[in-house]
Amino acid sequence: MDEVVHFAAESHVDRSILEPELFLSTNVLGTQVLLDVAMRHWKLNPDDKYSREYRAGVCFVHVSTDEVYGSLGETGYFTEDSPIAPNSPYSASKASSDLLVRSYHETYGFPVKTTRCSNNYGPYQFPEKLIPLMVHHCMTEKLLPVYGDGGHIRDWLHVQDHCEAIDLVREKGRFGEVYNIGGNNELTNLELVRTILQVFQQSEDQIQFVTDRPGHDRRYAIDASKMREELGWAPRYQFEQGIEETIEWYRTHSEWVEDVVSGAYRDYYEKMYASL
Repeated sequence: MDEVVHFAAESHVDRSILEPELFLSTNVLGTQVLLDVAMRHWKLNPDDKYSREYRAGVCFVHVSTDEVYGSLGETGYFTEDSPIAPNSPYSASKASSDLLVRSYHETYGFPVKTTRCSNNYGPYQFPEKLIPLMVHHCMTEKLLPVYGDGGHIRDWLHVQDHCEAIDLVREKGRFGEVYNIGGNNELTNLELVRTILQVFQQSEDQIQFVTDRPGHDRRYAIDASKMREELGWAPRYQFEQGIEETIEWYRTHSEWVEDVVSGAYRDYYEKMYASL
C-alpha cells in the first residue's frame, strides 16, 4: 500500500501574525508540492495528467485543524459542514490547503481524506504552545502570560488519541471526506493555567494578563460524532490523567526543553513576551 499522511505544517498562530508569508509558503505551496508528487507517483498512466485511474491501495491523508472554522459563540459545535471562516494567517493557510486537497479529489479523482482536530497536548510539543509554555514557566519560576481575560475556550485532545484517530481515518475513512477529531475537554485558558499551577502547587499570583492577540478566536469545540458513528472512535484520555502525565514528562525531560528553547526560539520569545 502506498500512502502519505501529511502532518507537516507551520502551526503557531502568534508566529503567523509575525510572518504570514512563511505560513503560506509551507502550508499552501508545501501541500501542493506533496499532492503533485503523489499524483505523479500513483497514476496508472503518469503521462496522462487527466486520467482518473490510480493504483489500488493509494491514500493521501491531510491533517488539518478546527481553526479553519473560525470562532464559535457560547453554544454549538463545529461539524464537518460548518462554514470555513479562518481568522488568522495560520488558519487561513490551513483552510487554503484543505481546499486545495479537496480540489485534487474533485478534479482528478485523487484519493484524499482530511482530518480536522482540536488543540493537541502531550509530550514533545514545542514550548511556544500554551501547555508546554506554562509548564516551562512553572519549572523556571517565571510569570505565566495569559492573553486578554483568559476566557478563550479550547477543546483539548491528547496527541495519542489524535494519532489513533488519524490511523483509523487512514485505514477505514471514505475518500473525499472530512473527519472532525475532538477531545471533549473544553476549558478556558485561565482554567487550564490554574490547573497547571495546582499540579505544581504554585500560586495564581504568577499569572500575568497580557494584551490579547489580534483576531483571537473566542471558542473552539468539536462535534466528533462522525468519527464515532462511522469509525467507532472515541478519545481514551481523560484530561486530568493526560495533563498530569504531560507535566511529568516535561519535568523529567528538562534537558530536551532547554535545548529547544535556545537559539532562534529565544529571539521569538523576546518579541512576544519581552515585558515578563
